[in-house]
Amino acid sequence: MACANLVKLNAASSSWIGQKSPFGQRSQGSSTRRVSFSIRASSYTDELVQTAKTIASPGRGILAIDESNATCGKRLASIGLDNTETNRQAYRQLLLTTPGLGEYISGAILFEETLYQSTTDGKKFVDCLRDENIVPGIKVDKGLVPLPGSNNESWCQGLDGLASRSAEYYKQGARFAKWRTVVSIPCGPSALAVKEAAWGLARYAAISQDNGLVPIVEPEILLDGDHPIDRTLEVAEKVWAEVFYYLAENNVVFEGILLKPSMVTPGAEHKEKASADTIAKYTLTMLKRRVPPAVPGIMFLSGGQSEVQATLNLNAMNQSPNPWHVSFSYARALQNTVLKTWQGRPDNVEAAQKSLLVRAKANSLAQLGRYSAEGESEEAKKGMFVKGYTY
Repeated sequence: MACANLVKLNAASSSWIGQKSPFGQRSQGSSTRRVSFSIRASSYTDELVQTAKTIASPGRGILAIDESNATCGKRLASIGLDNTETNRQAYRQLLLTTPGLGEYISGAILFEETLYQSTTDGKKFVDCLRDENIVPGIKVDKGLVPLPGSNNESWCQGLDGLASRSAEYYKQGARFAKWRTVVSIPCGPSALAVKEAAWGLARYAAISQDNGLVPIVEPEILLDGDHPIDRTLEVAEKVWAEVFYYLAENNVVFEGILLKPSMVTPGAEHKEKASADTIAKYTLTMLKRRVPPAVPGIMFLSGGQSEVQATLNLNAMNQSPNPWHVSFSYARALQNTVLKTWQGRPDNVEAAQKSLLVRAKANSLAQLGRYSAEGESEEAKKGMFVKGYTY
């Protein structure tokens, strides 16, 4: 494996989790590092807290439709459609104008193109969302690029100009933001990659809050690999410890953020699959060890699981009270059946919207701990894992 071949080349800068010298150690010797514990307040603080509470409301979660144009094009291609702005607009209009969607969905993450689009009747998409009491959100990162000095790992770019872009997104109606970075277990993960992911997320979060946007903090731990669930737990705990250290360093208001973690599962190629109860146990263990109760909401990504499996896992995590609102921020696990039902045909729009409501309601029930998979279709049970991408 390429990742393994690079270990000796980067031994000094890329020691990884599991070695005797933990990367989380801050300093050596007799010197003591001073840490500031002051809490930053801004003109947006009260609004940020209220926005986060609105999104983390009982029985509701987030619809993620912030795929880049290229990724959206792949989904359109799966049903035989060209990747044009007209087709992207038509699909997003189908989703965002679904009657009654706000009963189950509290926020929708949009791509920049979508934030500025309108329906064919001229109504802004952000207004369609507001009418359903759904908070508009915006993807603000600029994607992943190779991280020099690491073990074939990536870092997320987009901090340059983020403040001015965030201010413009706020004017357009966005009230929360999303920044996705990734951590790869087969590639280490290296101390460098984890620190870069945590620092980037913290800087993004602070800039977002300064401009009125609730930041979704998302260090996605990719499903790639054949590692057991205990290894995922070990890495997740280290990653989230680093993330919260740098969030505090940057004076981010915890009550005004949301988290979008991966569920703690075995690697996608691991020989033993975990049950929903096992995944819930490991995931909640990680969260309770690392996430302060001041954080209002944990909005899980579906991670390439089937629609049904993602919902079952969420339901298992809500069988007893949690310190935070434990819910969903799903893309494919809400859209897969919708897309296949629509097929790009205007006469299928109503049926596709009904299928979206079915999936949204199922996950709403899972957030409340009341979901049952009885009667689910075979299509909804199919997995959607793509190597290197669990969004």
